[in-house]
Order: sequence, then structure tokens, then C-alpha cells
Amino acid sequence: MITSTDLNFEREPLAAPFGFKGGYLSELWQTIARVATDTGAVGVGTGIQSVLWSDPRVFLNRPESSGNALMYAITSRALELVKGSEVSAPLDLLQQVLPELIQYGGNITGIDIKPTFALNAYVPVDNAIWLAHAMEIRSVEFDDIIPAHVRSALSARSDKVISVPAVGYGMSLDAIESLVNAGNYVLKIKIGSDPAKNGDQDAMLAWDMQRMSEIQTRVGSRFGGPKGDEQVRYYLDANQRYDSPERLMRLLEHLDRIGALAQTILLEEPFAEENMSSVSKFPVCVVADESAHTERDVSDRIDLGYGAIALKPVAKTLSMTFEIARVAAERGVTCFCADLTVHPLLVDWNKSIAARCVPLPGLKASLLENNGVQNYPDWERLIRYHPRGDAKWVRPSRGEFVIDDEFYRTGGGIFDVSSHYASLVSRG
Repeated sequence: MITSTDLNFEREPLAAPFGFKGGYLSELWQTIARVATDTGAVGVGTGIQSVLWSDPRVFLNRPESSGNALMYAITSRALELVKGSEVSAPLDLLQQVLPELIQYGGNITGIDIKPTFALNAYVPVDNAIWLAHAMEIRSVEFDDIIPAHVRSALSARSDKVISVPAVGYGMSLDAIESLVNAGNYVLKIKIGSDPAKNGDQDAMLAWDMQRMSEIQTRVGSRFGGPKGDEQVRYYLDANQRYDSPERLMRLLEHLDRIGALAQTILLEEPFAEENMSSVSKFPVCVVADESAHTERDVSDRIDLGYGAIALKPVAKTLSMTFEIARVAAERGVTCFCADLTVHPLLVDWNKSIAARCVPLPGLKASLLENNGVQNYPDWERLIRYHPRGDAKWVRPSRGEFVIDDEFYRTGGGIFDVSSHYASLVSRG
């Protein structure tokens, strides 16, 4: 039973404003939650608050720090709710507290928040509970905590994972070319900019067309990867900015004209989640991410023709990710992992899932978006907070993470104690 809890946070500035969803982030709050049980088990879980990603309405209508404070309040409320609960069934515990967290979030923000906003707030609590559970069952291997009904969905055991950097609205062409020069061969490109900040969809489309033309001209013929034999591919993230299938098709037709469509392997979240348009006829694999709040949403999106699911244990909790992966596998849909601009230790929470996903069609390994190294100005300091920061799997090489037996044997280091994060939540 959980007998004591603690919570803290650190503010990490970004190297430059990171643009997506029509807005820009300047900092990210790093949250740290601690739970301790009556058996002596302790879990210290971390999370990253991304208010803009999880519910842009909360972000865009108030100062950035105010939105972060509201999400932090939900995390604090979550720790109150889980106190007195057992850590042996983290999935059940999430289902018990999530409705109340959504309601509480609505009360303090004044809007009907998206479930993902509450899930993002719950991530450090969920991670702490999983770590306390692992301590109680004396496990330091990730496979041991995968629920039995989910194991077949996460049964791959890859020896590499493709590292995918993110290209925000403001990234220069020179910087994009530098990513390719470093060996990266899958680029996640943020589309859907609002250049005049007035919601003009025609201006957005024109901006996206011009942006993709410039990128294709600069790096479209380039190759990367460890052997230099992987042609650059595009993973486009619209972040729900397009209003109609017709407008999206105009973008895809433009990509075809400039020769970029054949290199576009994924198109993520083109429409707002209430837009239930079928995507089955688009000439590209369409991905569900933030619209897939829960396993029920995943099934609905698959019915609409979505061909892949972006798993996000660092944003939607490990517990919900397990259920989403199960449903996707049952429906025959491939999964991969997307980032939330997280620190190195949370990258390995993501990597523990990514390494167990089968590759997307046409790729030799599963994908893992990894953009923290681009956006935090002191990434090396954050690596020092990782208890196994010197392990070879922590840093990608030529666009790929090398996954070895030690990674699987140690859970990528997530079960080890980070002295830095633990020192911030020592109470209780």
C-alpha cells in the first residue's frame, strides 16, 4: 500500500522556441514524483509537462508558466488520490483515478480538458508506481512488468532502433541538412504553421507546400544511416491542424509533384479528433497520436483507416501505452514511439517500448522520435542524471540506437536510482 508521496519539479529552458500546433514552447517543466509503500518499496518517477501538445487550448489562452502550473496541480491531485492504494495493479489504478483527474482538470482550467492533458500530468506518478511495483516483485527487467495480456503485442527484441529528430517550424535549412550530415535518415517534420497567427488555412497550406519544397530541394536526394545507404524519409506531423480531407489532399498532391511523396512514410494527426473523416484513401500511412487518448480511441481511429499508432509512454503513461499497444496488435496495426522532448532517462522508458515494436513496412527497425538533444541547451548535464548515462545505447550513432543484451537485462537503466531526481523528492 502507498503510504507516502512527494512531488517536485525543475524548469528546463529550451535552446530556442520550439514551434508546433500553431504555437511555440520556450521551456518544459520536468516533474518528479515519489511513492513509498508499507513494504519499503520506493519508486521515483519522472515526467515532462507539454501543455501545448496535450491541450493547446490551455496553452494558448494564458501565460506559458500558468499552463504548466495547472498541469502540475493535477499531478499533485493524482498523488493524493493514489495514497492508500496498492502498487500491484498500476493499470487498474490509472483507470480508477483518470475520470476524477479529468474532472479536476476541467474545474481548474475552466474548460473540458482533453484526456491526454490529465494523462500527461499523471506520467511521473504512473512511472513511480511501476517502479515501486518492480521493487516489490524484485525485478530489474522490463519484460517482467509487461502485463501478460500485452506481451504478445510487445514481443519483438530489436538490436537497433531508428532515432528520429524533429524539425520544428523555425529550424533552418542548414540545421536540417546538418541532421542528415550526422546520419539521420528519418526526419519528423512539423507542418501546419500559422504564419500570420490568424488561423488562415490557405496560408497554412501555402506555408507547408513551400516548406516541403525547400526541404526536398535541400536534402531529398541525400542518404544516411550507419552504412550511408538509407535514403532520407519524411514523417510529417500535422498536429491536427488541417480542416478537411480536400485541403490535405492538395498538400499530398504537391508532395507528389516535387518527388517527396514517395519518401513520405508517415503523416501524423492531420485532423482535429472530432473530425471523423476516413483516411483510408490517402496515398500515405496516416498515424494516430494525441487523438488516441485511450484504447477505445485507438479502435475508433483504426476503423477510420489509420494505419499506425504513435505510442507515447512518456506522455500518456506506461499503463495506457500497454493497453493501446494491445488493441493495435489485435487489429493488426503497427506501432512506434514518439517523443515529448524528454530528458535522457525518459528516452529509455520510450526506448524500452520501441525496441519491442515490429518495424513499420519498408523499414529495417522500429522508430523512436528523439528530439530532446536538439532542444535542451545542456543535454550533457541531463545525461549525467541518467544512472547509466555512459551506456552505449543512450546516444544514437548515424541515425540509430544500438540495443544490446545489457539494455534488455537492465531495463535500459530505468530501474536504477537517479541520485539527482531522488534528491528532489526525499521527503517521506
